[in-house]
Amino acid sequence: MKVGFIGLGAMGNAMASNLVAAGHHVTVWNRSAAAAQKLESLLGAKAVSTPDRAAQGEVLHSMLANDQATREVFLDGGLMDAMDPGMVHVNHATISVALARQLAEEHAKRGLAYVSAPVFGRPDVAAAGKLNMLVAGAHTAIEKVKPLLETMAARLWPMGEQPERANAVKLAGNFMIVSAIESLAEASVLARAYGVSASDFIELMTSTLFASPVYQIYGKAMAEERFTPPGFALPLGLKDVMLAQDAAQAEKVPMPLASVLRESLIEALANGAEGMDLAALARVAERRANLDGRKK
Repeated sequence: MKVGFIGLGAMGNAMASNLVAAGHHVTVWNRSAAAAQKLESLLGAKAVSTPDRAAQGEVLHSMLANDQATREVFLDGGLMDAMDPGMVHVNHATISVALARQLAEEHAKRGLAYVSAPVFGRPDVAAAGKLNMLVAGAHTAIEKVKPLLETMAARLWPMGEQPERANAVKLAGNFMIVSAIESLAEASVLARAYGVSASDFIELMTSTLFASPVYQIYGKAMAEERFTPPGFALPLGLKDVMLAQDAAQAEKVPMPLASVLRESLIEALANGAEGMDLAALARVAERRANLDGRKK
């Protein structure tokens, strides 16, 4: 199938690579041209210099960083007006519910299909083609792109015909991920205050009561104090928590814990964690407890 892919960060690069490896004709564009050129030289994707040239085919995938980047390319940049008639746009980015609704409306005005397909999984999971992918949009559009999505995902999770539903679920899920990391960070510092090592406490918890990928992956990073390179960068975690708050406010859903998470994330960033993984929330909990300053 002839497809385009826009946005080649760690996740987008891995996802586009799987499409190329599956034998599809993939045209790629990225704001930083180096990423697209690397994909071209290593795997045979076709790199182009402008996004409109990636929007000439049957399906266009996008994995841009946030609302601003998505808005700039598709709305302000006029990319939808350059898309081939009948094309399906599959948006994998974690964006706001409000923008998802707007994009669906703008695509419909132009006779274009729009599918929301945000994902759960880190870059290594994306590279293995084992993502859990949320899918929402018109049934006919989803059926058309299903073979492409199955190339990148272990499982597709249908969320209905309104695209924004997939984005709401994605934000709710990411809120739960950040909540789990914050609770593990605080709990491990409590154990450390009584002389129990973080590694011993985290091994116990992630092998018994909380034997799940989120606790295990982020717990291991905390125990090893391995916060770079980020698999889920702190600024993106803050962005997602704030988007969840916006979505909650729109439907009058109280989320008091989200405010706590927001403050912890801002505190982490204020103390130099800009390029770190969400596991670095452990440093916030440690600093608040002043473990280093206590007498041994």
